[in-house]
Amino acid sequence: MFIDPIQLMQFGEGFGVKKVGSYLEVGQGTKSSTGQTVFADIFQNAINDVITTEDEYQKAKYMLATGQTDDPHTEPIAAAKAQLSLDLLIQLRNKALDAYNEVMRINL
Repeated sequence: MFIDPIQLMQFGEGFGVKKVGSYLEVGQGTKSSTGQTVFADIFQNAINDVITTEDEYQKAKYMLATGQTDDPHTEPIAAAKAQLSLDLLIQLRNKALDAYNEVMRINL
């Protein structure tokens, strides 16, 4: 009996995996006229992501509860995405508040 060795699977667009982007692009908002990232856009993007993922979760939950879905695993995946996006927003808020408090402690 011959056992095939484990081989690396090639995932791509055909497997439902979407390209997320470069790690260099993470957290970038829109650029101002001077070419710098606008700080408020980072938070606005995070808030929009929370709203979008929460809507997707509510839709998946409704579809599962009414039996309109063939994929029962989409609801827990949508719940995890919604929770992660909310956790990211909370961490962004905490870091912004920590930075603000640090600036306020500076003695001039």
